[in-house]
Amino acid sequence: MVPHYWYNINVDLPKPLPPPIDPYEADSRIALLMRILPSELIDQEFTPLRYVPIPDEVRELYERMGRPTPFRRAYGLEKALGNGVRIYYKFEGALPTGSHKLNTAIPQVYYAIKDGAKEVVTETGAGQWGLAVSLAAALLGVKATVFMTRNSYFNKKQRVLFMRTYGAEVYPSPSELTKYGRERLRLGLTTQVALV
Repeated sequence: MVPHYWYNINVDLPKPLPPPIDPYEADSRIALLMRILPSELIDQEFTPLRYVPIPDEVRELYERMGRPTPFRRAYGLEKALGNGVRIYYKFEGALPTGSHKLNTAIPQVYYAIKDGAKEVVTETGAGQWGLAVSLAAALLGVKATVFMTRNSYFNKKQRVLFMRTYGAEVYPSPSELTKYGRERLRLGLTTQVALV
């Protein structure tokens, strides 16, 4: 069963995390984040709620994508260790994007759309995050642009193909488009999508 809430660990930390700070030189990075990240994501960073409600549309997409994956028991490993400990695992590789990253990509794209985005842009290293954002954007009906680490772009052609199959534009980075892309689309962090 898909949960109704995300758990906010910040509430249960022994002391609050320090607030973000800007570098002493250069432009404000915090102000930049306010321009490129969905407002709900920023609000959730600082929420006092222990349990944050998951929007119904996000829950429905989780369910369509096979969330949550079941717990499996590692009987062979338990036997090999022989210490009586029970070991459980989850196999995320069976998901359409091959990882847990879809859990984050779907709500990020969802909240970007709620803020009026018609397109999302992200960076990716080996491509799993880019693939997750590409699928989330396709499911939610917006365009995705992905800048992928140059080496991975040329060596992980199947991931590039899957991203394009989901409708994303994918570019190697750095390339002649990187500077243009950063100026035009204001790329977010590698674990975030940017509003456009």
